[in-house]
Amino acid sequence: MAVGQSDGNGATNGTNGHTAQVGFDMRGLTPARVTPFTETGDVDYEAIQRLGSWLGSIDGVKGLVVLGHAGEGTFLTQNEQVDVIKAFVKSVDDKIPIIAGITGEGTEVAAEEAKRAKDAGAKAGLLYPSHGWLRFGYQPGAPQDRYRRIYEYSGLPLILFQYPDNTHATYSLQTMLDIAALPGVFAMKNGVRNMRRWDTEIPIIRAERPDLQILTCHDEYLLHTAFDVDGMLVGFGNIAPEALIEMIDAGKAKDYPRARAIHDKLLPVTKSVYHRGSHMEGTVALKHALVARGILNHATVRSPLLPLPEGADAEIHAAVKQSRLSKVA
Repeated sequence: MAVGQSDGNGATNGTNGHTAQVGFDMRGLTPARVTPFTETGDVDYEAIQRLGSWLGSIDGVKGLVVLGHAGEGTFLTQNEQVDVIKAFVKSVDDKIPIIAGITGEGTEVAAEEAKRAKDAGAKAGLLYPSHGWLRFGYQPGAPQDRYRRIYEYSGLPLILFQYPDNTHATYSLQTMLDIAALPGVFAMKNGVRNMRRWDTEIPIIRAERPDLQILTCHDEYLLHTAFDVDGMLVGFGNIAPEALIEMIDAGKAKDYPRARAIHDKLLPVTKSVYHRGSHMEGTVALKHALVARGILNHATVRSPLLPLPEGADAEIHAAVKQSRLSKVA
C-alpha cells in the first residue's frame, strides 16, 4: 500500500508513522458493561435491553464495550458472545458503537473472533494480550504481530489494551508506540496501574502518536488519570455514568477542585466496588450496584466468579445511596 493511501477499511498509512482516519470518537465515557444473567444462569436479554438503552441514552456516552472482564466475556460460548453483541447493538438502536472484547489466546483464533464480532455488528475490538503472556511474557515483536494480523484478517478497528505493570503482559513504551503506529489501531485503553509509568509514558505517547485516543481504565485511580486523557473506558461507567462524564469534563478543563469533588462524592462506591481483595470481585460488586440503581433485579454471575460474602450487597447499596446515585426511572 502506498504511503497516504487508504486501505479500504478507513485506515490511512500516513507519512508521520501513525494511523489516522480509522475508528470513531471516544472522547467521553465508554462503559465496559456487565453481562446480565437470569437467576438460572442464562444470558438475560431483557436486562441487556434495559442496561444498554439506559447507557446509550446518556449524552457523553461514546460507546459500550461488551465481552470484557466486567462483561464476563470469556465465560460465554461463541454463540452467546455473538448474541450478546447483537443484543447490545439492538439496545442502543445502533446509535453508538458497540466494541467487542477480543480475548482468544492464539492470534488466528482471535482473528476469527474479531471477524465474528464485526459480522455481529461490533464497530471495533478491544484486543487483549494472549493470556499465556501474563505468566511467561512475550517475545519481542509478538504483540505487534498480533494486532497486525487480526486487523488484516477481520478489518475490525482495534483498541490497544495496556495491562497492569505487575503482569508479564504489560507492554513496554516502545511496544505501545509500535502498536499505535499500525493500521487499524485508533485508541488505547491504558490500565498500567503504575503512576510513575503513567506520568512519564503518557506525555511521550501523546507527542509521538498525537492521533491516538487515550482512555484511562483506572477505576480506582480516576482522579489521578482524568487530566491526561481523552476519555474513560471503565467498568465504573455501568453504575455512575453521569458523574464520570462530569469528571471527564473537569479533567479536560484542568479543574482540579471540581474533579476532586466528584471523586470524593463517588469514593464510597469506589471503595465498596474496587477496594476489594481481587479486582475480579469488582464485577460482582458492579452488578449489586446496578441492582441498587434499579437496572438489574439481582447480581447473578458465572463461575469462576462467586457471590460476594454475606452483607456485601447491603454495604454496596448503602455506598450507592451515600454517593447520591439515584434510582433510574
